[in-house]
Amino acid sequence: MPPTTAFTAADRAFMTRALALAERGLRSTTPNPRVGCVIVGDGAVLGEGWHERAGLPHAEVNALADAAARGHDVRGATLYVTLEPCSHTGRTPPCTDAVIAAGVKRVVAAMADPNPAAAQGASRLRAAGIDVELGLMEDEAREQNIGFVARTTRGRPWVRMKAAASLDGRTALANGESRWITGPEARADGHAFRARACAILTGIGTVRHDDPQLTVRAVETARQPLRIVVDRRGETPPGAQVLAGGNALVVTNGARNPAWGHGVDVLALPDATGRVDLAAMMRELGARGVNELHVEAGAGLNGALLAAGLVDELLLYLAPCVIGDPARGVAGFGEGLARLADRVALAIHSVERIGADLRILARVKSKEN
Repeated sequence: MPPTTAFTAADRAFMTRALALAERGLRSTTPNPRVGCVIVGDGAVLGEGWHERAGLPHAEVNALADAAARGHDVRGATLYVTLEPCSHTGRTPPCTDAVIAAGVKRVVAAMADPNPAAAQGASRLRAAGIDVELGLMEDEAREQNIGFVARTTRGRPWVRMKAAASLDGRTALANGESRWITGPEARADGHAFRARACAILTGIGTVRHDDPQLTVRAVETARQPLRIVVDRRGETPPGAQVLAGGNALVVTNGARNPAWGHGVDVLALPDATGRVDLAAMMRELGARGVNELHVEAGAGLNGALLAAGLVDELLLYLAPCVIGDPARGVAGFGEGLARLADRVALAIHSVERIGADLRILARVKSKEN
């Protein structure tokens, strides 16, 4: 939505700080949004806070507590927050109540809350006589919570498909060898994207060929994402690393291997052909609170997800080398496309150099574009 007022350079500076605070919860807040807050009085910061993880106080409450710990009175102050304060009771009380009770005079929120259960905080604050302004740095706030917005507005996660490839788009040799096409910096960067995701998804083919752990190892994190395997016949070996220690979900057409153990959840979602219903899987993951789904799979599953319109963006690491044919590509479309017009159209979002490699973030364009 467009900003509801003209904001000053100082407003922008304080919201920039709030966004930086929210970033501290990038790997920990799921299924909640990443939110930062700064309280300002007479041009000085009185208190700061961010949401750390679900079940703990929200950013506004933490900022109010920080101000109190510093001995500051926030009555008449301005509160900058990256997401509209919530107005419902969940695992914590409504933030609007705390803001009203503190005597804050003005609230500037980057974006309205897309969650219907928590929205209308601005209305509640205005009813209490507080000036509320929305829309300052909204694009930045939405990017920070792209998965939360996707899940709460459409009922399924934001799906990010990751692949490492040569410049000619090859992800592995014909015999399956793929370690390592890209360099250590790119691999560490890929782990950073794993860390921010709620879940990591792969297919049975990748499990068979590579036996991946699908854990975050190259960067620090206090939380490991859920590991998901699409395996319609239930053929994942009980000793597969992806199942080690639990925190794993196998999505099948109804099959279950009793040797998987109690730490492995099984979700049966057959479609009319006996395969896994991928669209239903995404809806179920959304219902389970998965905001961002990170896909590291082979060409078959990648192609199926793209063909079904279930991918939002591609995270591609391109190495300065050429592998040539025959070799595996990023995505397969069965017999191939009959018309160039049927290709998956992308919009380049960003291009960065990571070590010796390139990182391209490209978003799938809608059919209407």
